[in-house]
Amino acid sequence: MPELIWDGKYDAAGKRAAPLRVPLPFQTVETVNETAQERQRTLDFFAAERSPDWRNRLIWGDKKYVLPSLLAEFSGAVDLIYIDPPFATGADFSLPIKLETNSFTKEPNVIEQKAYRDTWGVSADDRRRGVTPLDRYVRWVYETLTVLRDLLTEQGSIYVHIGPNVNHLVRSCLDEVFGVANYRAEIIWKRTSAHSDVGQGARHLGRVHDSILLYSASDRFVWHPPHVDHGDKYVKSHYPYVEKGTGRRYGLWDITGPGGAAKGNPRYEIFGMTKFWRYSRENMESKIAAGKVIQPQPGSIPREIRYLDESRGAPIGTVWTDINPINSQAIEDSGYPTQKPEALLERIIEMSSDTGQLVLDCFCGSGTTAVVAEKLGRRWVACDLSRFGVHTARKRLLSVADVRPFVVQNLGKYERQFWQAAEFGDSATARTAAYRSFILDLYHATPIAGYAWLHGLKHGRMVHVGTVDAPVTVGDVKQIVAEFRKAVGTGKEAPKEQSVDILGWDFAFELNEIARQDAERAGIELRLVRIPREVLEKRAVEQGDVRFYELAALAVSVAQTGRRVTLAIEDFVIPLDDVPADIQKAVSHWSQWIDYWAVDWDNKDDTFHNEWQAYRTRDSKDLALSTGHDYAEPGEYTVVIKVIDILGNDTTKTLPVKVAGRGTA
Repeated sequence: MPELIWDGKYDAAGKRAAPLRVPLPFQTVETVNETAQERQRTLDFFAAERSPDWRNRLIWGDKKYVLPSLLAEFSGAVDLIYIDPPFATGADFSLPIKLETNSFTKEPNVIEQKAYRDTWGVSADDRRRGVTPLDRYVRWVYETLTVLRDLLTEQGSIYVHIGPNVNHLVRSCLDEVFGVANYRAEIIWKRTSAHSDVGQGARHLGRVHDSILLYSASDRFVWHPPHVDHGDKYVKSHYPYVEKGTGRRYGLWDITGPGGAAKGNPRYEIFGMTKFWRYSRENMESKIAAGKVIQPQPGSIPREIRYLDESRGAPIGTVWTDINPINSQAIEDSGYPTQKPEALLERIIEMSSDTGQLVLDCFCGSGTTAVVAEKLGRRWVACDLSRFGVHTARKRLLSVADVRPFVVQNLGKYERQFWQAAEFGDSATARTAAYRSFILDLYHATPIAGYAWLHGLKHGRMVHVGTVDAPVTVGDVKQIVAEFRKAVGTGKEAPKEQSVDILGWDFAFELNEIARQDAERAGIELRLVRIPREVLEKRAVEQGDVRFYELAALAVSVAQTGRRVTLAIEDFVIPLDDVPADIQKAVSHWSQWIDYWAVDWDNKDDTFHNEWQAYRTRDSKDLALSTGHDYAEPGEYTVVIKVIDILGNDTTKTLPVKVAGRGTA
């Protein structure tokens, strides 16, 4: 078989280069729509070291780490895969952000650009060797498909939605990974009737379709052939009669056996006429007894009555022209630029899976695959690199009636631990020192020595670098503040300002307010700054595109009446680095920055459990800023509030609540 070769397919020794496969544990960061009873059952299962009930999964992360990490649990277990990967280089991954009175475009962050554009970029050295972006693109596609193949069941199928510009390359990869014999179809989806790329002077045909390549894992794949309603012209010609009394349309169909004995058709007599027939004598006699086979007129050839309402419709071919793309007026439109219509995914999922089977989409975007799988009663796993995409998918899923509980996951500290070990070596002491120096350099701070909790200096401010495997806690801040007070005025590296920048990957729920208050009492200004995931990507670092952002500040009030607790968001302040100046001016109230917020009324120092939520939708930009909860039992509870802003970033706050017994003052 002809073979597609790309740079990096084989190593220097001529052996096939193996893709990176590092299995990492997932971290569940949020459980959505789970009842208190379901939550307790899950905790009981964990306590008894038993597997908890199934939960559908929405995963934020890079598929090069996510897919290998799924193998441990789902190798040979996925029944259907649909992916809609980027079609080629130069794609635009900007996201429209809507406000009540205005809108702007959020440019993709460097991680999204790295995965969806720079992944197949080439260096100057590569270009001199003749390497092209298509070499990188094909390698990226091939490595993804090899892992996806290992995830499929032997009865499974994969649909790859791709543009005609790279169709031939992707199909070659699919042939190699799944085998030419398991190619099933190339579906042509006509996504538009005209295209703006055909204008005066254009030297190409209008690009009006996408391709969807269908392959199976074996010849035992699940298959439910799709049908559509017959057109009016067909109905009039094939079902021309109307039954008296019922009004049912029917037609009279030929039942003679074409090809005669050569095709294995039986020959016998009915209605005084001997011929080759389509049905066995037993089957024919049954149809005659039921009135389904009649002789319309004496001496005429018998015919079979077929009713229109019993027809499955017309079989669908490989050219799909009946499903329209998403437009700005569509009810399901989320504003996500690559969103596909639910009708498209509904057809695919119904064609190649059964109720209860598992569907995977590792480029889920706005979550259409997960939404349709949920509606059709399938289990699902949906992944995307874009935090904004995962947030959009979560909101769409919450809009599905009776949505089943699902979890939001990432690879969190495990991905960072792997990166730190690979980047900075095996020695714990040397690795930690090298890691801190690396982060300080990206933050444009100068490393300092002689302290346990203070690691750098920037513009007169002390800097602390948090570890990769633990959130910054209140206890950490107390240690930082104590060491800072000792450092004041003790040498040339002493801080010139009463301020500390605390850099961290994650921060404890309660940290923002409590830590700031403690620091203010000590006369120290704290800035809590998130270390962006971009630092894990070598290309982002080389290009100098790593940017650090200060945490948002959230103010929430609590009111109690008996066992009822009412929360109200009083203020929300976000860093404005990503927001254009004209949009900042257009925001007339702080609440416009909030896109979604949720409450865990009884957090048990575990995953955030979304027990109530409010969010903006395409049709309603209004957002409730208060909510209440009635506790069934007295006691001390920990309430966690999570806010997600219009850029997809989350902020959490923890509040202690003491609920008295009935009749207690």
